Amino acid sequence: MNFQLKVWRQKNQKEKGFFQSIPVKGVSKNMSFLEMLDFVNAKLILEKKEPIAFEHDCREGICGSCGFMINGSAHGPKTAMTTCQLYMREFKEESEICIEPFRAKAFPIIKDLIVDRSSFDRIQQEGGFISINTGSATSANSLAVPKAKADEAFANALCIGCGACVASCPNSSASLFTAARISHFSKLPQGQSEKENRVLNMVKQMDKEDFGSCSHTGACSVSCPKEIDLKTIAEMNSEWRKAFLKQEK
Repeated sequence: MNFQLKVWRQKNQKEKGFFQSIPVKGVSKNMSFLEMLDFVNAKLILEKKEPIAFEHDCREGICGSCGFMINGSAHGPKTAMTTCQLYMREFKEESEICIEPFRAKAFPIIKDLIVDRSSFDRIQQEGGFISINTGSATSANSLAVPKAKADEAFANALCIGCGACVASCPNSSASLFTAARISHFSKLPQGQSEKENRVLNMVKQMDKEDFGSCSHTGACSVSCPKEIDLKTIAEMNSEWRKAFLKQEK
């Protein structure tokens, strides 16, 4: 298969970026998108040209490292998958593929398609700890958790922090990511002791990081590779209001 890549190139945050056109020939339809970029980079290196910088790790849709905009969509045209799970057979022969980084003020560009997502780490760190006894192992059934609550907590724990929600949001909001992290613990008995401080601190840090406000367009949930439900944001807002009003009394 043959394609025309239109790739964003930027040396660092201070340098001005630009789109570079790169013709690609002889790509197997069974290559993943990242394997295609490996193929392109091998050719660029042989030609003594600068390879395309992009982030990756597990290449199994688990780690959240990979991710950029492909033809205007986070992670590409397919839903419920990361960039590393996308295959070249999803694109038309001889088509142009536009690749650019996740753009947000809170995600400064490091190089080419790599952005700094450490703002997510700082939000998560503000969640603090949970007060549980970490002594000897206890019976799995010693602490009853309703199945519906356990399922909801697990669904939110699936968030891999890739940043697709921020990149897809017209306001660059991190509400879906933050809500998923908060909801993961707030639905379990172990997360109740710090529940109020957790939501107040994490939302405060999210605002500090210059993410935009949520306007409930739903673009974040649609682009999320783990399909985190939009209602998670409503739950976070409800928890925040309760904790804030209790603090004000």
